[in-house]
Amino acid sequence: MNIYHYVIRRMLYTIPILIGVTLLIFLLFNVVAGDPTIVLLGKHATFQQMAELRHELGLDRPLFIQYLDTLKSAFTFDFGRSWSTKQHIMQVIKGGSYASLTLAVPSFIIASLASTAIALLAAFFRGTWLDKSLVIVSVVMMSISVLAYILFGQWIFAYKLGWFEIAGYEYGFPDFVPYIILPAIIWIVLSIGPDVRFYRTVMLDEVHQDYVRTARAKGLSNRVILFKHVLKNAMIPIITNLVIQIPSLILGSLLIENFFGIPGLGNITLQAINNSDFPVIKAMTILSSVAYITFNVITDVLYTLVDPRIKLK
Repeated sequence: MNIYHYVIRRMLYTIPILIGVTLLIFLLFNVVAGDPTIVLLGKHATFQQMAELRHELGLDRPLFIQYLDTLKSAFTFDFGRSWSTKQHIMQVIKGGSYASLTLAVPSFIIASLASTAIALLAAFFRGTWLDKSLVIVSVVMMSISVLAYILFGQWIFAYKLGWFEIAGYEYGFPDFVPYIILPAIIWIVLSIGPDVRFYRTVMLDEVHQDYVRTARAKGLSNRVILFKHVLKNAMIPIITNLVIQIPSLILGSLLIENFFGIPGLGNITLQAINNSDFPVIKAMTILSSVAYITFNVITDVLYTLVDPRIKLK
């Protein structure tokens, strides 16, 4: 099947999925969560004040009409205005995207390359002290809380040693670089642990396949087998793991951005939660859902590029 036809057909299939996702989001925020005017005005608000605010926010309209607005926003990306700041939500998201991506993209690339390289090294020397040490270090890295990394990094490396900025952010390259170095290091450390364990497992599964034994029988060296054959055949689960992480880059890291004062999407989302700013929370939830659906399609296309045996149907 032509790749363009496949992508178009898959995107059409995602429409009912997106309808279901927006319906669930709408029910959670507009039905299950209760009356937001109580949260915004406080428990001592009068009935008249609540009625006026409901009318101002459009919450007095029929639920079906409100849902159509939510569904429309998923396709047009017009999420209206924030309840707390009165700004257009897409303008807020565009401003936060720059800060989030300046932190997330380099961290993601470095962590992905480092994890793959370390996993290859562990698989190449499987069963040795180096392999066991890398596994132990990975487990230890996974076991430590993100808060511990953030607080330790800020206290020791930023406050005591003065190597990095404690918090803050400046727009424009290279002004933002000093502010993202320490958060990026923490992001990379957090990512390497689970990724190394997963990639090592995938590669060791490939090492025990029949084609590896055949390659060894032909006299190929372990280095050639590992880098030319094992890595290539292990790319499908690796690609899956990498691509499903990309939507989370758009949202950013809630804790890292908040503790380091980076005005990214993660920080915006956390502030919206604290302020009960439902439109912003709904917008971020819908955008994350759209991103996951889109990158699932991209993952399927990438499979065919890595492994020609896989056909699009």
